[in-house]
Amino acid sequence: MKRQIFIGDVQGCAGPLERLLDRLDFDPARDRLRFAGDLVNRGGDSLATLRLIRSLGKSAMSVLGNHDLHLLAYAHHHPRVRKHNKEFEAIMAAEDGPELLAWLARQPMFWKHDRRRLALVHAGVDPRWGPEATARRAAEVEHALKRDPERFFAHMYGDRPRRWKPGRSPLANLRCITNVMTRMRFCDPKGRLNFGAKGSIKQAPKGCRPWFDFLHRDWQGWTLVFGHWSMLGLFQNEQVIGLDSGCVWGGALTALVIDDEVPVSERRLVSIGCGC
Repeated sequence: MKRQIFIGDVQGCAGPLERLLDRLDFDPARDRLRFAGDLVNRGGDSLATLRLIRSLGKSAMSVLGNHDLHLLAYAHHHPRVRKHNKEFEAIMAAEDGPELLAWLARQPMFWKHDRRRLALVHAGVDPRWGPEATARRAAEVEHALKRDPERFFAHMYGDRPRRWKPGRSPLANLRCITNVMTRMRFCDPKGRLNFGAKGSIKQAPKGCRPWFDFLHRDWQGWTLVFGHWSMLGLFQNEQVIGLDSGCVWGGALTALVIDDEVPVSERRLVSIGCGC
């Protein structure tokens, strides 16, 4: 029996990841690891983290998070990336650095399993998008990254437009899609993003709520897994599960384990303490 194992934000905490895989008795021949993004940055061992996950071959994948995209932009020497980053430099200087970066750039923005009604994104989804629409929007970003990464990164940074809108400039919409999937926490019912608050649900800006309070009706019956929101911590309701339990901040690294052919409702959570 295979297991789908979803893991929250690692952020360069290679040691805790190794201990979590041991605790799970992870078997690459049987299990499938699906990371919620932000594999790198701040934890001190981003190079080892990428090496470990990439070494697992087809048994491991990740959606892209904002820190992962920041690393790729850094590697492309984007002028908006000014601050020296020791962990990123170590990856770029490594003999296998180019292969690791190429592997990271091939990871998707969004993943879903239609039969099991499981989905994974780093930060969130627009209230107007169901599973199919989210997949289409993600594919637009993935295509842009593959076709012309320099152009994509030249326009990736920025908080506006605050809302995705059909017919808007393709580059503006790509930025907005990227912000939705890798940075959002709060929005209004029409999908207008608000980056003014990063804390708990109680700190929602006026007119906004956590993005998952506005899920499109087509998500009914799905389990949508996300990371990114360490201040929210481990969170779950009937439709979403947040797995960023703040490992890099001294919290925990958490995995969601779902056995194939077993109801998703019988999921279990496994956490280990971190000391990054």
